[in-house]
Amino acid sequence: MRPSDYARLFLLAAIWGASFLFMRIAAPEFGAVTTAFLRVLLGVIGLAAILVMMKSPFRFEQKFGVALLLGVMNSGLPFLMYCLAATRLPAGYSAILNATTPLMGALIGCFFFGETLTLRKWGGVVSGIVGIMIITTTGKTDVTASVVTGVIACLVATACYGLAGFLTRRWISQRGGLDPKMVAFGSQLGATLFLLPFFAWSVGRGPAIGWLQGNVWASVIALGLICTAVAYILYFRLIADIGPLRSLTVTFLIPPFAVLWGYLVLGETLSEGFGIGALIVCLAVWMIVSPGKSATQ
Repeated sequence: MRPSDYARLFLLAAIWGASFLFMRIAAPEFGAVTTAFLRVLLGVIGLAAILVMMKSPFRFEQKFGVALLLGVMNSGLPFLMYCLAATRLPAGYSAILNATTPLMGALIGCFFFGETLTLRKWGGVVSGIVGIMIITTTGKTDVTASVVTGVIACLVATACYGLAGFLTRRWISQRGGLDPKMVAFGSQLGATLFLLPFFAWSVGRGPAIGWLQGNVWASVIALGLICTAVAYILYFRLIADIGPLRSLTVTFLIPPFAVLWGYLVLGETLSEGFGIGALIVCLAVWMIVSPGKSATQ
């Protein structure tokens, strides 16, 4: 990997880590489903604006349909699953389970896409999960049907992320490629269309929402424009440059940044294991993304 690839990986983690801060502000006020829908909707608007300003042609090179499907797999369904999990799991559980994304990617790659992983990379996956567990304070919870449902929802989301990375390579990269901006735009459009009926049901049947809240709208706008529009351009560029499995290691770096932003902006207290956990996470990322003698990507 080039230094620029590492820089984009950490920048993407910092941006997606900030999304937890914005969701903490917006979701309790607007609701989880509404927040998720507004995120992808504003992401589409932001990406369209970027494309217009850069005078990029809206050409999908006969990949419009697959771009929409990628959006359902990479954004729409995972966002919906995490909304479900947020109503059933204590704080921190989703962050820990989100770190299983590279593990899901590794398993999906091995069983369905012919990927070969070295022992060191498997060790990196396990070490990363250990680091996340040290960083995140989850408290005690009883194993109930509700908790199990939340855990399954998170695992469905991470499996979607893992599968989407390989589908992006198969459907996009290996078929002549496509401008990452167009992949991002098409995928967020697909996610918006997927979440639209859930949003309509939530607004029509759910609790009343106080729409006139400036700070909440500021968080939603940042969530859509920065954490979605800009972030997904970076993400699909990384997949094209370093492959899906290495790109998925960004999930190991997101929780440390999420905790850091919460500490700086909301005054949340860092856990005692934050420093040790962050170092383990960085080591885990290096173990997975660094080249090995027999590693394949």
